[in-house]
Amino acid sequence: MTFPTNRMRRLRRTETIRRMVRETRLSVDNLIYPIFIRPGEGVRREIPSMPGQFQLSIDEAITVCRETYDVGIPAVILFGIPEKKDPRGSEAYSSKGIIQRAIQAIKKAVPDLFVITDVCLCEYTDHGHCGVLIDQDVANDPTLELLGREALTHAQAGADMVAPSDMMDGRVGYIRDVLDNHNFAQIPIMAYSAKYASNYYGPFRDAAESPPQFGDRKSYQMDYPNSDEALRETELDLQEGADIVMVKPALPYLDILHRVKETFRVPTAAYNVSGEYAMIKAAGANGWLDEQAVMMETLTSIKRAGADLILTYFAPDAAKILQS
Repeated sequence: MTFPTNRMRRLRRTETIRRMVRETRLSVDNLIYPIFIRPGEGVRREIPSMPGQFQLSIDEAITVCRETYDVGIPAVILFGIPEKKDPRGSEAYSSKGIIQRAIQAIKKAVPDLFVITDVCLCEYTDHGHCGVLIDQDVANDPTLELLGREALTHAQAGADMVAPSDMMDGRVGYIRDVLDNHNFAQIPIMAYSAKYASNYYGPFRDAAESPPQFGDRKSYQMDYPNSDEALRETELDLQEGADIVMVKPALPYLDILHRVKETFRVPTAAYNVSGEYAMIKAAGANGWLDEQAVMMETLTSIKRAGADLILTYFAPDAAKILQS
């Protein structure tokens, strides 16, 4: 039957009926809040390209984590800015590193908050690349050992989950073996499986103080025209022991997110990255759009495409709306 028997508008007439038949429901349980940790005490340094986001000392991060947990957000993911950087990113896998100390402090202060840690070297190397350099090239296999050491120190400090974001071949399996061999078989891995060499990362590199000092990351992050390759990357990560897979960025790659979810039917995350956040904030500040409305539409679109988990700088603002 067609019009006038079928009228699609009947189920759109009021907010109540729209709520009743809504297909996609965004929940605070879907949100993960990224936090940047830096040395010092009482430090709350706003990131100019990411209004409302800050580099935080550990004591300030504890306050933010309490606030995050109090609005119902179940998890945070931590990124570190070390006191010193060197060619091998040694602060990344130091037991006394900034993230290792932050994990201990946060888990003590907010024990039920789920703490995820980014496992990569780019924030810790003086050259800004995600691995060991040999002749100005990022060497895959020597990097794996350092990533394994980093993930292990995070687990030893009390992290609930580790998230390798480096895009080295074989790193999920290597980290899984290291964790398993040190009695951390219970620690899950959230793999940045389809991480593209995107132009949307600029504000994050300001926040993490991690831009590459030469060249780019196209030799290890994915080429953005590619789609089938993302499925192959994801399949390999699952074979190596990934518990959750991720697509990054989110908005320009909703098609990839949908393909990954439909193909593998495993817990899937998407990273609503810094450039996506910054564009909405800038347009909102200029009165070009309704920031809160676009925020919620954006996060819902990511959920609708297939994300079970959404890493987003909007998490606290979205949580307040979802909980109201």
